[in-house]
Amino acid sequence: MIDLFYFVSPNARKIHMALEELDLPYAVRWVDITTGDQFAPQFLQVNPNGKIPAIVDHDGPGGAPVALFESAAILLYLAEKTGALLPDDPVARWEAICWTVWQVANQGPGLGQATHFLKYAPDGGHTDPYAQDRFRAEAGRVYRVLDERLAGREYLAGDMFSIADIACFPWTRLHRNHGVDVAEYPHVAAWSERIATRPSARAKIEDRRDEATKRFEYSAAQRAVLFPTAPEARS
Repeated sequence: MIDLFYFVSPNARKIHMALEELDLPYAVRWVDITTGDQFAPQFLQVNPNGKIPAIVDHDGPGGAPVALFESAAILLYLAEKTGALLPDDPVARWEAICWTVWQVANQGPGLGQATHFLKYAPDGGHTDPYAQDRFRAEAGRVYRVLDERLAGREYLAGDMFSIADIACFPWTRLHRNHGVDVAEYPHVAAWSERIATRPSARAKIEDRRDEATKRFEYSAAQRAVLFPTAPEARS
């Protein structure tokens, strides 16, 4: 059994999709990052970085429990554990690994910052137009890179659906938050729609957020937890 430490986010959705694709038994452990659950001592034992997603595989290497954090590491672990979601051909395998790492080094950070400054920052980001323009431009760059890669390809590693596709897909579903019209990137749009039909992409986890939080109407206390400006903001 695998414990999936989860909150609604594209990064957590990657791991949920992989577990569904691999038909691995798992239990959801809800971590409410708007109230500080991620800073609880018991969670920090799983992920010292205090972020979701994370997992504990109670049947890890040698049958011993293993805790893992960082979505790329978890995806690679699950692929290695099951012998699936990575091509056998060495060249294609390393292409899939490269695009998985590209996602966590480029797509995720760039689109995350675009989301923050275009959607969550005070006054809709208008107090910092430089940051808003900077990350809107970065969002366009990563969509272009992805679109060029997908031209003439079914998936990021060629003909095989892999952890690279799982890593990138959840972020493209939020393109409006990035100041992007995905229709301007037709290869990304077609690839995203193909993946959206998979059972793993349709699988749902109960959303335990209250209605205000679902609408991103955060209280001052929630904003202090989610967007701290100094270490003491968490206290």
